Amino acid sequence: MATVSLRDVRKSYAGTEVIHGVSIDVADGEFIVIVGPSGCGKSTLLRMVAGLESITSGAVEIAGRVVNDLEPRARDIAMVFQNYALYPHMSVFDNMAYGLKIAGVRGAELKARVEATAAMLELTPYLRRKPRELSGGQRQRVAMGRALVRHPDVFLFDEPLSNLDAKLRVDMRTEIKKLHQKLGTTIVYVTHDQIEALTLSTRIAVMFGGHVQQLGTPKEIYDDPVNIFVAGFMGSPSMNLFPAKIAFENGQAVARIVLDDGSLASLPFATDRSLAAHDGRDIILGIRPEAITDQDGADRKSRAIHRLDARVTITEPAGSDTFVVTHLGGKDVTGRFRADVAVRPGEVFPFAVNMEKAVAFDPKTEMRVA
Repeated sequence: MATVSLRDVRKSYAGTEVIHGVSIDVADGEFIVIVGPSGCGKSTLLRMVAGLESITSGAVEIAGRVVNDLEPRARDIAMVFQNYALYPHMSVFDNMAYGLKIAGVRGAELKARVEATAAMLELTPYLRRKPRELSGGQRQRVAMGRALVRHPDVFLFDEPLSNLDAKLRVDMRTEIKKLHQKLGTTIVYVTHDQIEALTLSTRIAVMFGGHVQQLGTPKEIYDDPVNIFVAGFMGSPSMNLFPAKIAFENGQAVARIVLDDGSLASLPFATDRSLAAHDGRDIILGIRPEAITDQDGADRKSRAIHRLDARVTITEPAGSDTFVVTHLGGKDVTGRFRADVAVRPGEVFPFAVNMEKAVAFDPKTEMRVA
């Protein structure tokens, strides 16, 4: 196991910079997930760590040594790809053993390491099969086994679950998390799936436009997004974002919101948080769906639950929950209700809004102001 450090890493293609001075420190044994939409630079960043892409400037350190000029095989890393990259003519055993053979491992040691890794991944019954005889989840476990058997310093995962169906993705997330807890390996994991990021990681780096927008724990990223992009990208359903105005009523900072009939409603902020300097300012108010619910389903520990009477436009039953949509500030806003709440489209309903969970952003800069 080892640390990984990116020091002001930049990457340019034909004079156009696509990675803009990224700096990240990954602790020994940490599971860090780099997440972002397609084209944000996350896979390019991972490939630079692996040595599959050159670095225009900056430094990549693994286990305290700068590896910018080292070939991938000299970096003591193992990578798991999106497409598995298995040899179709080789058995599972031979696929897993291939890297060991290249490294000069032979005989009893090779056999013992492959069999131990196969047992850990529940692949022992399939060691003599070819990849075409395996399911997608089994093939992905073989790809992971090929990396694990080498005992590298760092594991790199490049969207390893994106080719699997929804149920298999959930199952494989569990397997990967179990492996990390058991082995304590250092993992850098790239995905576009924010649920993977939130469930797997010890910390998350959210990328957009070649920049790291925010680096923090899953709770920090989810509860305290630094800008509108992070707020809207992380979470499913995503954070509600709608126009409001900061005002003061009887000395209390409130968010004034336009309802669908043109009338105004006021939601008091949980704390003033130096909002006096922003009196009269237009903001984008951000509230997660679970913080907008029915009165009986509201968080009883919160001291900032406020009633908002608003017209229901859509209800979406989702098994254990019902998503209820209303219109605030000219935007659709989704609340997460209990499944058995009687609520119908067209009626004015008393929503319970937890303003302890509200955040405010500047509409122009899109950065957090409160």
